[in-house]
Amino acid sequence: MTTTPISGVGPESIAFAGDSADGGLTVITTLAARNARLPLTGALVVSPGLDHTRTGESMDTREGSDPFFTRQSMAHTAEFYLDGQDPNQELTTPPALADLTGFPPILLQVGTNELLLDDSVRLAKRARDAEVDVILDITAGVPHVFQSFIGQLDEADHALDRAALSITQRLQTL
Repeated sequence: MTTTPISGVGPESIAFAGDSADGGLTVITTLAARNARLPLTGALVVSPGLDHTRTGESMDTREGSDPFFTRQSMAHTAEFYLDGQDPNQELTTPPALADLTGFPPILLQVGTNELLLDDSVRLAKRARDAEVDVILDITAGVPHVFQSFIGQLDEADHALDRAALSITQRLQTL
């Protein structure tokens, strides 16, 4: 496949990034780009919602400690997202079903207080099993998308520094 750079930037310089629901979309978009054989630098995924079957253990073990979600509220939003589709598909439940062979390097950041913690843990394991360069960055005692508290939480500042370093290092190796 031949690709034409836009404004001098080729697809090999693209890294997808997203948080929360957009983190899930980042993984899905990266899967689609990989399937289209586009060269990618990597992905930064923050507190992603990745498993619409909601079978991760943290859905139960973190209930009550996640200040943003409950199992019930997540079931409600999943209804909108899935729009009647079966959640047992590669693109709706990548931690359990996606083939990550050939996936670009990925940095997953998540907090220990999140219902979605196991979405990241399970995706990281699946990525390692597919021999993908993966970093699972788990920060203790912080909420969903804690990185949005930059300047307020030291953990947010440090996590964003690690994310910037990871992406910068990937781009420098091109």
